[in-house]
Amino acid sequence: MSNYYPFINTPLPYAYDALEPYIDEKTMHLHHDRHLQTYIDNLNKLLEENPSLQQFSLEELLTRWCRLPQHLQVSVRNNAGGVFNHRFYFDSMKKPGSPCQASRLFGEMSLQFKSPEDFKSQFKEAALSVFGSGYAWLVSHGGRLKIITTANQNTSPLNSMTPLLTIDVWEHAYYLKHYNVRAAYIDDWFHVINWEVVEERFLVSLGL
Repeated sequence: MSNYYPFINTPLPYAYDALEPYIDEKTMHLHHDRHLQTYIDNLNKLLEENPSLQQFSLEELLTRWCRLPQHLQVSVRNNAGGVFNHRFYFDSMKKPGSPCQASRLFGEMSLQFKSPEDFKSQFKEAALSVFGSGYAWLVSHGGRLKIITTANQNTSPLNSMTPLLTIDVWEHAYYLKHYNVRAAYIDDWFHVINWEVVEERFLVSLGL
């Protein structure tokens, strides 16, 4: 994956219609090819104009933005965040219906959230609580699972937490199919989570 300047919009890890009927093909085209591409274009332009930033990876930009000159901070955070968050979201999904192998993660969910179903209920509540645009995240903090939310294109704190899973609750992620009914979109999104990828991230957070 392109993790340094110049950033490119890498293909989705599945076909645009692979998430049907839960997330529609047209939304995936618009979300990936237009919304994500805009963040990539904006970030590349910003780094082209500021060559000293070109040495940093995407993650480094997101952990260093607050130490940059003040006139660059918001633009770097918003555009680098837009690239990171969208990539992370797209990579966290897969074609529905395939077997799920995430026993270590689900076991930890049962310890910390009572059960995977209780996790889903709490995660949905968090995603619905985001006012306006943003994301809900499952993160590992010192090996402990937590649910957090971020506004706009802010990321989870990458220097202190390991992101495991995120849902994009900007309206462009669901409006064509679900209109303004965010709850229905969240319910459908649970059907397309790539739990194997989430488990891999969790194991990495444990140093395994």
